[in-house]
Amino acid sequence: MLAELLARIFGVALFEYLSFRAAMAALTAFALTLAVGPAAIRWLKRMRVNDNVETSGSEDLAQRSRAEGKQDTPTMGGSFLIGSLLVSVLLWAEVRSVPVVLGVLLTAGLAAVGFVDDHRKLTRPKSRGLTKRAKMIGLSTAVLGALGALTLFAHWTDRQVLLSLYPPFFKDAVIPLGTWGALGILAFLAFQWFVVVGTANAANIVDGLDGLAAGCILIAGLALTIFCYVTGRADWTLYLNLPYVSAAADMAVVGGALVGACLGFLWFNAYPARVFMGDSGSLPLGGLLGWMAVVSKQELVLPLIAFVLVIDLLSSFLQTFWFRRSGGKRIFTCAPIHHGLQLYGGVFHRTGATMHEVTVVTRFWIVAAVAALASLALLKVR
Repeated sequence: MLAELLARIFGVALFEYLSFRAAMAALTAFALTLAVGPAAIRWLKRMRVNDNVETSGSEDLAQRSRAEGKQDTPTMGGSFLIGSLLVSVLLWAEVRSVPVVLGVLLTAGLAAVGFVDDHRKLTRPKSRGLTKRAKMIGLSTAVLGALGALTLFAHWTDRQVLLSLYPPFFKDAVIPLGTWGALGILAFLAFQWFVVVGTANAANIVDGLDGLAAGCILIAGLALTIFCYVTGRADWTLYLNLPYVSAAADMAVVGGALVGACLGFLWFNAYPARVFMGDSGSLPLGGLLGWMAVVSKQELVLPLIAFVLVIDLLSSFLQTFWFRRSGGKRIFTCAPIHHGLQLYGGVFHRTGATMHEVTVVTRFWIVAAVAALASLALLKVR
């Protein structure tokens, strides 16, 4: 209504521009997170919502965390981050866009699963939160619900592009799963479930050092915002020979809100963190990254876009898998990899020396930025 009023009386058409709304969504989410953050952190402290800092079983890391007072830092900061993100989306995005509505519902659903998981950890003595099965059921329900609705939307509006996969490096390659009947739809749902749930879990694992998850998700979110903007414009996709996905256009506004909210949260989460994200923030943020990749048809590029999330997830998965299969042996001295680097240093670091977490986080941000830039280069490579 405000947009129409400004256009009618003053001739101001800024609200019609996707780039303007995406930028305003980022600024709004950033301002809301900064405004709400201090009060939310004080409330979390009063409620003693403190987490046991994950140290991957390392006594050295546990001692370091206790020395820095991290056990007194409140968690569940993701609750006000996600709240700011969703408010900004509802203010600036086109709420008649089905992918936007489904993205909002998916984010809220994953946030609810994360909130229940965090709440159980913090209120029940010696609880590790939801069981793996219960957590996976919650995540899968939210993700498959959104994917099922997207599939119906694609069929009803004859947008088969949404049900296809587009391999990178190849100009005209396409895998039209939507035209393969019921088997193709099942393959589509299974693969996209893996993409979204996998990204949500990857973001959850990366959330282990001050500022690490927020910074890496911010960088990946910015790259995906650009992908959504480009694939949502017919002229740019024609020039770059990319699939035109009109439904992806307003997802750029959602991406802007994600970037702004992460920036605002990073204000409080940078070392030394005043608040931790928790599952209530990492799961929905990771899931939203996966959803943006699905809608913009960048699922196969996502491992490069979110490279840090992927290597952290893989290091943790391989460590757990080999530990169980080998009867207690380990591939890595410590996993996920950010804790291993924190304890034992790495490339470009003196041998045998520990690496401060600020150094680890900053270098991971650099790697994330380089990977995101490389993914954007694929726009022209195709």
